[in-house]
Amino acid sequence: MKKLSLIIALLISTFSAFAQQPPMRLTTDAFADGTVIPLKYTQASPTGAVSPALTWTNVPPGTQSFVLWMHDVDLALNKTSEDNLHWLVWNIPSQNTSLPENVPAGSHLPDGSYQVSYAGPNYRGPGAPASGPLHHYVFELFALDIKMDEKPGSTVLETKTDIFKLMQGHILGKAAYAGLFHRPQ
Repeated sequence: MKKLSLIIALLISTFSAFAQQPPMRLTTDAFADGTVIPLKYTQASPTGAVSPALTWTNVPPGTQSFVLWMHDVDLALNKTSEDNLHWLVWNIPSQNTSLPENVPAGSHLPDGSYQVSYAGPNYRGPGAPASGPLHHYVFELFALDIKMDEKPGSTVLETKTDIFKLMQGHILGKAAYAGLFHRPQ
């Protein structure tokens, strides 16, 4: 009976520790959550879009890597449920709690992570047309209990599909941050 009581007490304390873990947060100083994204970070920038610096906190225990996904949720590609992939970065090391501004182009980054977008192996800033409404661009960060040393596939859509399949059952936490944009008139 004492063993059963001890096991129950351990389970309760373990559950309480996880229940008290604050949710993971994703932030940037580039713009406030839910506001208009400055031109510097968009396709409308005269010098070319640069990725915003991103920071995250409250990383779940056991995290082995991160995946960052930026997409335009207001667009349906080719009459499918796929939206516009602006940036996918995976295998971000677990010790990282940020990405710097202007992450360099290249499919394999020095820290071991990989990146793709519909524009190539780089950040692709927002670019919604001026003639329509503001589009919602969402940065989503996933904390995983595995490393994802998966190389890019033959297409961006294949890569995204493969990464998202590999993530299933391994997501420890998630955070999101959104911005709005359409090109100036």
